[in-house]
Amino acid sequence: FDKSLAHRRQNFIVHTTDGIHTYERATMRSLCILLGIDLLSAFYLPGIKPHEYAFQEQIKIKVNKLDSILTQLPYDHYALPFCPPTDGIRKDAENLGEILSGDTIENSPYKVEMMLPTDCVPLCKKTYSKKDLHHFATKIDEKYRVNLIVDNLPAAQKFKTIVSDGDKEMEDFIYEKGYPLGYAATSNGKKLIMLNNHIDLVILYHDNPRYEGNRIVGFEVQPRSIAHDASAWNDKTPEKTSLSCSSGDVLRIANPSITDKLDVVWSYSVLFEPSEIQWASRWDPYLKMQDPQIHWFSILNSFMIVIFLSGMVAMILMRALHKDLRRYNSDPEELEQAQEESGWKLVHGDVFRTPENPSLFACLVGTGVQVFVMCLLTLVFAALGFLSPANRGSLMTTLLLMYVFMGIFAGYFSARCYKMFGETNWQKQTLLTALLYPSINFAVFFVLNLLVWHEGSSGAVPFGTMFSLLILWFGISVPLVYLGAYFGFKKPVEDFSCPTNELLRMIPQQPWYMQRYFAILVGGVLPFGAVFIE
Repeated sequence: FDKSLAHRRQNFIVHTTDGIHTYERATMRSLCILLGIDLLSAFYLPGIKPHEYAFQEQIKIKVNKLDSILTQLPYDHYALPFCPPTDGIRKDAENLGEILSGDTIENSPYKVEMMLPTDCVPLCKKTYSKKDLHHFATKIDEKYRVNLIVDNLPAAQKFKTIVSDGDKEMEDFIYEKGYPLGYAATSNGKKLIMLNNHIDLVILYHDNPRYEGNRIVGFEVQPRSIAHDASAWNDKTPEKTSLSCSSGDVLRIANPSITDKLDVVWSYSVLFEPSEIQWASRWDPYLKMQDPQIHWFSILNSFMIVIFLSGMVAMILMRALHKDLRRYNSDPEELEQAQEESGWKLVHGDVFRTPENPSLFACLVGTGVQVFVMCLLTLVFAALGFLSPANRGSLMTTLLLMYVFMGIFAGYFSARCYKMFGETNWQKQTLLTALLYPSINFAVFFVLNLLVWHEGSSGAVPFGTMFSLLILWFGISVPLVYLGAYFGFKKPVEDFSCPTNELLRMIPQQPWYMQRYFAILVGGVLPFGAVFIE
């Protein structure tokens, strides 16, 4: 009896201890969940963490590439002889996507402090030769725009517009990225080119009692061309030079009266305006529709696609209707014979026949799966907010990395498709899958990059970055393709749903509009035309 009582006490103690441990584990799980919720509430996506500026805190104004919608060739900001910073030009660290996009972010000579507006501040005086002025005039003719950055927000020029809403007309505004380097005008039959040597920097800020300081929610730039008096420039203390920005005279850089040299004084003003825009929605004005022009080609493209799809549906319905009419009007014996030689029964013996080049077919299948998974995962990351416009270059970097890491899918599906046709040389097939599509793209990219480099554009990718791309290709993508092919080739082949005939069935002669080359041309001309026009 004593032994039994002792055994029951021991079991009671063990069960009680287990219960205490179970309770402690449940408590710890609850605490972890609560901590996880707290951590999630304090989580910021890359590139979108807000910054509160204190009074008189320095605001860094950065410059980006010069770009044009006409040439599509970006240039470094200091490729033109602008005013350099007093402490030297320094480039910001850039990710792979920014380099491939041609972004060159550098410091600038502008000095701005929070909540301290300034008016007509002298920046520098530059003496330009005719060659320098010709460079400026050429870039102005080519519609180049200057791009600035403040707190990860690009500078934008604000335009007012009238929006019709039924019978009412409301005043709205649109943003255009950057500001023009200058503008051209015609006077008495002569073309005059003016240089925008003064800019008004308008910084929109939002304050809230929940945090200290102010958050920048907008960055607007209004350029002006002002013919400053260069003789009043103080070389010893340039900041003490007195300038007037209310002058109506413009700075002409392309007219017959210009001598061999021209002195140009650069200046700027800073304004601070309160805004009701929240920090979380500060990108909304930039992402609004900025082109009021009607996109006729896109409308025509969509209209043609709708007509094409409607015609296909109509043809299918008409064929089904004629088939039913023939069935009703034919004899039972003829109907039975026709059913045996039409539809799926007519082609089932040739559907799974090995193509002329099974290696190339399997390579295209694997590459297609790789590109599809890359696009799908990129869309998922974009929907989650990781590819916000505040994080420059993130889209290009994500696309590249996703393509590299999805090489395992290319190898897996390529090997399975290749083995399905009874082929065994999977090593050669895997090498073709890993090299074919990237080799074609890299060759075209390399030739285009040489042309861009010859033009002196900042869009030219450095050879060091190209070497990094090769490392990603041969160091990560190719091994992953081989890894996927290894597992794909080890998996047994699934049996076909129907056997393949020994004799090849000949395809009847098709009309000219059903030939492969015409189908490729028609299928690609509309999407290409829409992309090219836009």
